[in-house]
Amino acid sequence: MNRTHFSAALLHPRYWLFWLGAGVWFLLAQLPYRWQMWLAKKAAPLLYLNKKRINYGRINLQHCFPDLSEQEREVMLKKNAESMSAAMFETGIGWFWPQWRLRKLHRITGKEHLEQAEKDGVGVLLLTTHFSTLDIGSAFLGCNTEFDGLYRPHSNAVYDYLQRKGRESYCKSGIAIPRDSVRTMIAHLRRGRAVWYAPDRDLGPKNSVFVDFFGVPTAMITATSKIVQLGKARVIPFTQFRRDDGSGYDLVIHPPFEDFPSGDEVADTQRIAAFMEGEIAKAPEQYFWAQQRFKTRPEGEDSFYE
Repeated sequence: MNRTHFSAALLHPRYWLFWLGAGVWFLLAQLPYRWQMWLAKKAAPLLYLNKKRINYGRINLQHCFPDLSEQEREVMLKKNAESMSAAMFETGIGWFWPQWRLRKLHRITGKEHLEQAEKDGVGVLLLTTHFSTLDIGSAFLGCNTEFDGLYRPHSNAVYDYLQRKGRESYCKSGIAIPRDSVRTMIAHLRRGRAVWYAPDRDLGPKNSVFVDFFGVPTAMITATSKIVQLGKARVIPFTQFRRDDGSGYDLVIHPPFEDFPSGDEVADTQRIAAFMEGEIAKAPEQYFWAQQRFKTRPEGEDSFYE
């Protein structure tokens, strides 16, 4: 696959408003970091206008944190809205800031795990989860290593171009791979590349199993084991957290999974879910709760979201 290139078709008049919005987004991204986070906090109440998404978050928190009182969950939901608001600014930072600015905003630990994989000449599956800090965390990762990443194509051509171009800007040689291009992903792993991968989305019952996630039977795809096996790759998880004091972020490269795949896809998938749960529990307000994470239910069980 080749890196993303601009097409003259994107200059069609029907896209002009989108380009105007992209220009405003770019200008906002140039503001000092603390100013952007202040604006994000002020804008967070606007997210409550999307009642469907807020309701998804409320229901998910109710199932995942049943021991908390309703008031405590509402406080967490409010913090989550602030975190999702910050994500819109953080994405602009990740896409539009040069690396010298990004380096000042984060600390990294565990980089030696990536360096060892490079010395060993093996591909790396960079296992992560859908925190609200997903894009800026990936930009930080690109300051420290070369990698490719999966992405979901967007129906709007301008946004799809900006998304691919922004994510490919994380590092010099990175390529945005459509998430359905599993063969391409495996080929890159076999060539010794690192590939960003986050399997914590409900993609339906096909090729999924139910695993325990915060005490809830949760559908998760089993493809990870097969991808690692066919790609002859090493699984190295990473996470990133926004610091509470507003001073920046901590990027954590975790030790590689040992004995993965194990030969048992269900056990492997449960292992991934347990890892994600443990990381989310460190900063639950920073996870992407405003999704139908539990859309697929075991046979005979009613939907959470109706």
